[in-house]
Amino acid sequence: MSRRLLLSYLSLTLFVLIVLEVPLAFSYARNERHDLAAKVERDAVALGTLAEDALENTGAVDQARLKTVLDGYARSTGGRVVVVDSRGIGIADTDPPVPGTRSFASRPEFLRALRGDVATGTRHSDTLGTNLLYVAVPVASGGTVHGAIRITYPTSAIDARVHRYWLMLAAIAAVVLAAASLVAIRFARTTVRPLAKLERAAASAGAGDLEARAPVEGPPEIRSLARRFNEMVARLDELLRSQQEFVADASHQLRSPLAALRLGFENLEREVGPDGRPALDLVARELERLSRAVEALLALARADRSPSAPVQVAVGAVVDERIELWSPLCAERAVSLVSRVESGLTARATAGQLDSVLDNLLANALEVSPAGGTITLSALQVGEWAEIKVSDEGPGMSSEDLSRAFDRFWRASGKSEGSGLGLAIVRRLVTADGGEVELRPGTMAGIDAVVRLRLGARPRRVPGGSRQEPAPSI
Repeated sequence: MSRRLLLSYLSLTLFVLIVLEVPLAFSYARNERHDLAAKVERDAVALGTLAEDALENTGAVDQARLKTVLDGYARSTGGRVVVVDSRGIGIADTDPPVPGTRSFASRPEFLRALRGDVATGTRHSDTLGTNLLYVAVPVASGGTVHGAIRITYPTSAIDARVHRYWLMLAAIAAVVLAAASLVAIRFARTTVRPLAKLERAAASAGAGDLEARAPVEGPPEIRSLARRFNEMVARLDELLRSQQEFVADASHQLRSPLAALRLGFENLEREVGPDGRPALDLVARELERLSRAVEALLALARADRSPSAPVQVAVGAVVDERIELWSPLCAERAVSLVSRVESGLTARATAGQLDSVLDNLLANALEVSPAGGTITLSALQVGEWAEIKVSDEGPGMSSEDLSRAFDRFWRASGKSEGSGLGLAIVRRLVTADGGEVELRPGTMAGIDAVVRLRLGARPRRVPGGSRQEPAPSI
């Protein structure tokens, strides 16, 4: 953005300079050439007055005097003067290309001057290799044209002056652009630096850090925007805290009535006869589901409140602990639990959160696994990610169920158990550490729950890095 502002500012400055200086440069060149033509024309008229006597009286004395005057003028100005009589025959030439008399009757400027008009213009001289300004005026008295006088002047001097003027304008433009660049850089920094800080604060808030605040600095508009942003984030933080506190408080408050209900229910079991047993079992199941929902709400509230502080975690060690913890329960249900972990694999995760994630995924896998089935817990490096996968051999899920599985309080079609918060907790914990989680159909059957976390220290690949640990046979 800073570069765009700088380029915009300099482009506008350059446009203004072009609009102002280009017409000025051409106007100066035109005026210089016009002034030169006017001066040469005045000189030609003045010299024509002196040449009148020599044209009327062809005496040698008059022509010698004229030649002296013309030579002096040519030496002082650098121009060439040619005087012709009424027939176009040259009688004086300060710089003749060929000695002797020469006829100029065929030259357009002399033809016009001999008709009584003033001829002015420029032409290129192949002999001199430069452009020449010429002015031809008639020499007349009493209404009779006795001849003409032409002065040619090289434009190199005026061209050099024009070029110096253009260079001066270019130097001024360069100085103005340099000054404008300094001002533009200062302006861009003053404008962009607060915006960059505001952008970083917005990114932090978007990543979940609602303590982030933008500094109130810069132009008035940006200061106002920063204040509004800070107010919005503070209000959002307040609302989220209120919501989390409400969930946590409500869950805590429900624990005591639930404990009392359990105690009363256990006392009631001894007094209910066989006929009331089915209804009692239904109440027991619902009471257990309510207890799990309260515990899940507390876990979700803790996940929402806990800050993310990723550290390097040894994935193999976490998987070994989960295998040791879950193997007995899997054995009770006749389900095998195996692991395949790449040796030395590490990931970036908040301490203890990967354990909670795997516990939720293993609980879901065990719930849907049939007797004799297998749950596979695998982990390996995939690109820049540590990919941990929990695969079951259950009935699987439809594409619609897969798309909604991480919604809070959602449960699969036909499933009455569970709180519908386990996968929501998993997603919250994984994304807080900058990871990703998804459910996808298994290779043969069931579901693959895939968690991707950023790699820790790059793993060292060694032969035989994968291993398999079957659960105890039953």
